[in-house]
Amino acid sequence: MDICTVHENASKCSVNTTECFMVLSTQAQKISIATLCVLFGTLCVFENSLVLYLIFSSPGTKKKPSYLFISSLALADILASIIFVCSFVNFHVFKETNFSKETFLLQLGGVNTSFSASLSSLLLTAVDRYISISRPSEYKLLMTKKRAWTALGVLWVTCATIASLPLLGWNCCTLDSTCSELFPFVDDNYLSSWICLIMVLLGCIVYAYAHVLWRAHQHVAYMEKHQAQLGKQNTRIRMDVMLAKTLVMVLTVLVLCWSPVLVLMIYSIFARLSNHLRKVFAFCSTLCLLNSMVNPIIYALRSKELYSSLRMLFSQFRRQLKASEESPVDSTHKSTVIET
Repeated sequence: MDICTVHENASKCSVNTTECFMVLSTQAQKISIATLCVLFGTLCVFENSLVLYLIFSSPGTKKKPSYLFISSLALADILASIIFVCSFVNFHVFKETNFSKETFLLQLGGVNTSFSASLSSLLLTAVDRYISISRPSEYKLLMTKKRAWTALGVLWVTCATIASLPLLGWNCCTLDSTCSELFPFVDDNYLSSWICLIMVLLGCIVYAYAHVLWRAHQHVAYMEKHQAQLGKQNTRIRMDVMLAKTLVMVLTVLVLCWSPVLVLMIYSIFARLSNHLRKVFAFCSTLCLLNSMVNPIIYALRSKELYSSLRMLFSQFRRQLKASEESPVDSTHKSTVIET
């Protein structure tokens, strides 16, 4: 399949031009993409749904601002997985072209909103951890539940507004401008702006986590020096340090999964992409799903509260399973013995 040039993309803003972006040519490539999307997407939805259940089913976690931010992250990953898998597989595997420009931009806006909200939730979580570690005595006054909900509301509204700009008119068809080589109907200037936004979010997250790690390092040194005098406070500081390390692990996975996609997006703005690179971009896009799938695993392994809730849930499930496997004869015999 010939590569659509930038000039052709800008001059032919019709649904038929979307065929130029369907770069998977062999059946093996389509099967591989579909398998990765369905596998990562299914696990992501299941794991993040489990995280949401564990948080909101426990009175101790659902009231904490830090877990509200983690809930926002889990919700964003669920939405991103559902919208991304459905639209991505439908477009690249089944090569569905029976949709309008508005429909495609709406789906793209949903994916952008979810992934942007995921990054923004990580930023709020980093800020929350920094306040918790640096100013523990004032944490409850500074980070209230009302402020946490307000921050999440502003976050989601802002992400949805920015992601809906192409649908509202900032696209290469309406402006008759240069189209992106990676996304149909998307203006190159908008793609550059969105990349800058993502880079700013990543930079702020790295900056916040650098301060979290610095404060955590200070706490560790303080514990080693005054371990005998700390008592119960020692346990609290260790929990803060552990959670800080957990969030750094989340950030590391985030950067590793998003770097290939962002690098190819930036490269597409300044140079023309070959057909091979666009295929690489399609496969690298599935790494975003991998990131959403790994985050809940890190929570379960590193967060003691969520891990304890998960163990209790599995224990209840095993008890119910054993109770259901009891034979009617045994149940009747037990009832007879009790009556006797």
